[in-house]
Amino acid sequence: MAIAGPRPRPGIEQIEAYVPGESKVPGGMKPAKLSSNETPLGPSPKAIAAFTAAAGELERYPDGQATALRTAIARRYGLDAARIVCGSGSDELLGLIARAYLGPGDEGLYTEHGFLVYRIAILTNGATPVIAPEKNLTADVDAILARVSERTRVVFLANPNNPTGTYLPVAEVRRLRAGLAPNVVLVLDAAYAEYVDRNDYEAGIELVATTPNTVMTRTFSKIHGLAALRIGWAYCPAAIADALNRIRGPFNLSAPAIAAGAAAMEDVTHADAAKAHNDTWLAWVTKEVRTLGLDVTPSVANFLLIHFPQGSAKTAAGADEYLKSQGVIVRKVGAYGFPNALRMTIGSQDDNERAVAALAGYMDGRA
Repeated sequence: MAIAGPRPRPGIEQIEAYVPGESKVPGGMKPAKLSSNETPLGPSPKAIAAFTAAAGELERYPDGQATALRTAIARRYGLDAARIVCGSGSDELLGLIARAYLGPGDEGLYTEHGFLVYRIAILTNGATPVIAPEKNLTADVDAILARVSERTRVVFLANPNNPTGTYLPVAEVRRLRAGLAPNVVLVLDAAYAEYVDRNDYEAGIELVATTPNTVMTRTFSKIHGLAALRIGWAYCPAAIADALNRIRGPFNLSAPAIAAGAAAMEDVTHADAAKAHNDTWLAWVTKEVRTLGLDVTPSVANFLLIHFPQGSAKTAAGADEYLKSQGVIVRKVGAYGFPNALRMTIGSQDDNERAVAALAGYMDGRA
């Protein structure tokens, strides 16, 4: 008689493990890696220097409060450092929020093409995922509110959204917050906020400052170029910050990560250069890809969602394989509900030109 082994908590077996963007191509050639929304400018030289200096004290435990990092963030944005919680990437913070406020019988809500980690965080804690449809590949406040129930405890909103690159104006975000019950936590995931250049956009600081039930999460993995160090931060109401600090690991950030993150936050010039580069090449790649007969969702972030014609022999899957044969790696997004689209990060000039040339080769029949 077979002996049954241990079973995970309800919800765990429903999770489809997150699959990161690819990083290698056949043949050993150096790829143009445009699959993970990394900055082509890399990290600030000041961040690298701080990381290197921290290597001299690896036998010491890090500061469990990440004081230098929280202080640098607070100084940069004019925030209360006591309400900043740092984590191992914003992914950890999203998981901590779910752990603190979701459980069996509760519902966590996100939009149809929202970040895959939301579903994972909800199911991990035994809660039920609820998905709101989007309108024109953009979050729809009315659709979100229509799916809120008495069991809703957390609403996750990526703003801008990945992989679409679309965003909700601040007036719509305020309307969403006003339509949610006081016991519902609204999580504004602003991982790409630094790239947005729209007068009607606000990352979430205002709502966190003026409501007791809104959290904004941010990351150092994108514009700051520190993806390898896994640094994220959340700005929270005091009570939510207290809850997250009670359940996070006591040393959830390494000392080199704290030092590098603080230095990166203070190097505004480097971040500005990364944004300027993105502004130039986002427009260029968008224009060039559209000239190939492909539809591109207008993006305010550092990536583009490229759609292939329905019913055509030229497909996202075929393009992905051809691009890899040319040393270009982009992101398949079937798991996000886009089986016939690819997401492309805005990279260096050489990588952008290489990617567009490869796409042209595929579309004009050379593939």
